[in-house]
Formats: sequence, C-alpha cells, structure tokens
Amino acid sequence: MARLKDKYASEIAPALMSKFGYKSVMQIPKLDKVVINCGCGEARDNPKIMDAVLADLAAITGQHPVICKAKKSVANFKLREGMPIGAKVTLRGDKMYEFVDRLFSVALPRVRDFRGINGDSFDGRGNYSLGIKEQLIFPEIDYDKIDAIRGMDIVFVTTAKTDEEAKELIRALGAPFAN
Repeated sequence: MARLKDKYASEIAPALMSKFGYKSVMQIPKLDKVVINCGCGEARDNPKIMDAVLADLAAITGQHPVICKAKKSVANFKLREGMPIGAKVTLRGDKMYEFVDRLFSVALPRVRDFRGINGDSFDGRGNYSLGIKEQLIFPEIDYDKIDAIRGMDIVFVTTAKTDEEAKELIRALGAPFAN
C-alpha cells in the first residue's frame, strides 16, 4: 500500500525540484510525520471514554495511541496534574503514507457538503494542520459502536522551509484544497 510513497519518488519530487529550482535532491521538501491528536476533556469524569478514544484512534491509524496527560492543574476546568485529557498517534514511513492516502481519497470525500480543505492553515514553517469534526468519516469506524461523536486534529509535519513549498507538496500528495 506504499503507492503514494512510490508516486512521491517518481513524480512529486522531480516536479517540486523543477518548480522551485532546487540544486540538490536533499532540498526537496518531504512529509516527515503525521500526528493525529484527539482531545477528550470529559475523560476526567468517566475513564471509560478514554478507552473508546484509544480504540477509535487505533482503528483509524493501525497503531497504538499514546495517552496525553495534563501538565498543570487548572481549578476552573476541575483538572489535576497527571489526569488523562487526550490521546495522540505519530505516524511515520509506510503507515504515514497509507493514512494520508486514505484520508485524502476515502475519508474527506465522505464529509457532508465537502468543498475542500482550508489552504490557510499553515504555521509559517511548512507544517499544515487540519481539524476534523467527527471520526465517522473513516470507514474503519463502526457507526453502531460509537458512544459519542469526537473530532480530531491532524498535523502534517514537512521538511519544507516555506508555506508555499509545503502547500505544493501536500497538494501533490492529493490534498483537496478549496483555494
């Protein structure tokens, strides 16, 4: 399932090299990692919610998620240091390319009234962030087994130096940008 990785080596990298005029192949931006984060503040009241979040992330990514714990205590949120407040998965290599391919070709087209993703969510250093409102867009999630609709954040970390280079890379990987 590494067809996106093969496409990068054979088509995307040479196209980026000619477009931006790189002198060396090491200057060509590439996708470094993809981080999927699911915040779950209500897990402080009901620990079983965290099990559902972990199961959803594991099904979507094919990798075991890591539980994120609170770094500080915040009285207004009834939060103590060390309480579980979310989960994350960092994908690299073949699993990363497989996830990106499934996200752009299968999951995002299943979003209701989908017109493309926002092209302005770059951080200035070549990384792109994308928010998803519900986990149901992934075909791995069984609709009957979910207890609540949860969103997640997906961050694409690239080696690009500018947002323009990163946007061209992510567009070449199949991202359906609206603008």
